[in-house]
Amino acid sequence: MTEKEILELRDLAEVGKVQFKERIVDNYDIACEMCALSNYKGGRIIIGINDKTSAVNPLSFKETQETTQTLGNIASTMLNPSILIETDTSKVEGGNLVIASIKEGTNKPYHDNKGIIWIKQGSDKRKIFDNMELKAMMDDCGTFEADEAVVPEATMEDMDMESIKAFLLKKFREALPKQTDDGRKSADLNADEIASLLIKDKTAADILRNLKLIRPDGRFTVAAVILFAKAVQHFFPTYTAKCISFFGNSIGGTEYRDRFPDTSMEGNILHQFNAIMQFFTRNLRNVQVEENFNSLGELEIPSVALMEFTANALVHRSLVWTMPVRVFIFDDRVEIHSPGNLPAGMTVESMVSGVSMPRNDLLFNNAIFLLPYTGAGSGLKRALDTGVEVQFNDNEKTKEFVITIPRKEHHINAPSNEGMHQVSNQGSLKSNEGPLKSNQGEVTKVTRLPITKKQLDIVNFCSVPRSAKEIMERLGITNQTKNRQRYITDLIEKGYLELTIPDNPTHMDQKYRRVRKK
Repeated sequence: MTEKEILELRDLAEVGKVQFKERIVDNYDIACEMCALSNYKGGRIIIGINDKTSAVNPLSFKETQETTQTLGNIASTMLNPSILIETDTSKVEGGNLVIASIKEGTNKPYHDNKGIIWIKQGSDKRKIFDNMELKAMMDDCGTFEADEAVVPEATMEDMDMESIKAFLLKKFREALPKQTDDGRKSADLNADEIASLLIKDKTAADILRNLKLIRPDGRFTVAAVILFAKAVQHFFPTYTAKCISFFGNSIGGTEYRDRFPDTSMEGNILHQFNAIMQFFTRNLRNVQVEENFNSLGELEIPSVALMEFTANALVHRSLVWTMPVRVFIFDDRVEIHSPGNLPAGMTVESMVSGVSMPRNDLLFNNAIFLLPYTGAGSGLKRALDTGVEVQFNDNEKTKEFVITIPRKEHHINAPSNEGMHQVSNQGSLKSNEGPLKSNQGEVTKVTRLPITKKQLDIVNFCSVPRSAKEIMERLGITNQTKNRQRYITDLIEKGYLELTIPDNPTHMDQKYRRVRKK
């Protein structure tokens, strides 16, 4: 590294990545700098440059040797845990500069030999005393598994047994018999009966204990509560999502088209996922991709991409930072804010290339049996393969990972389903159901019968296969024959939906998906 290149690093000094020292005068001061860099994102300490004036004061050959040795001793004896550093020299006019490179630590938090924890703050450093910051630091590098912590007050009565049943049916699909000895199908059993089929005389709680979602002493983990609790917010008030559709393009706007009431987000991770997707469906426009006005529109942002981004925000969010997931729709963009920065060692580039580094292992490895994602690191690639434009921002200042998706102008002016739902003065949702109308002039050929806006919402919802129960829950109505006839059978007959198992319409795993016109 040349003297010119080193001096150009002064810009990085302003953001805490480089520290200049003319000489090592105080070993403890250098130890504090190493500690702060290890607890942050790493950086360099350059000896031989005045930190006030940036004037170069080269080290002699003897000073270079002594400085290199001193830096190594400080790293190994004055930090706990000790760290490894890389030292290099750069020849300049009149002598040398010594460069110590400190990597971001993988065993945070690091202390100095007085037990103080330091972290960089801009060009300076500060002490950490707050337990929340310590937990976040440990969570960041995997030394604290927040999702494995216990929730002492949670009991089986707090859990949604239907969610546990759905989880068991999907996770153990291959192990479950097609029907019981008395002729019942697995889907007709309750969660405890399904557990007994898996291991005789065992309950659903026993199975969750075997999966380490419940501790051996019977206490529920954070992951179990997030996955199955009827109201996660009873235990973790900030494990929720705030969804707002604004007029204009400013987060400071006081007027909005739609805002989900907090009560609509009360529930476990699957409930929150479905609620956020419903928010997208009713606030983003449908763009017609075929000439026929009765043809199905596509969401202006592909549903596949929205599902992956939403699942990632809920599963990989930091469980330490007490803030909700935030979803904002503006006139020109959509933003998804997930609490916490990328884990240590993870970058946007590695994430986009398919590297998977889950923050919450226990939650991550079990949420795949409730949410529509694979957990194999391919979801983001699948989302990007849709052609969606997206910006990723690992925002250190706000401690959030933000996904921004532009809304192109031709989307904004496209045929709209906006206004299908509005927020009344009391905050309740209203639906203006009615037949679809053409705004594209005279239609000479109709290949599909028209459907209502509520039916169109269900068709879009079934971009991924959905069960009858999921469809009825989305509509907020009971799973009765007359409702299935109107919102499922009718759409099948009109050519909008199809069965995933057409040869066995009553199959326990039967779902319905949108028909894509060829």
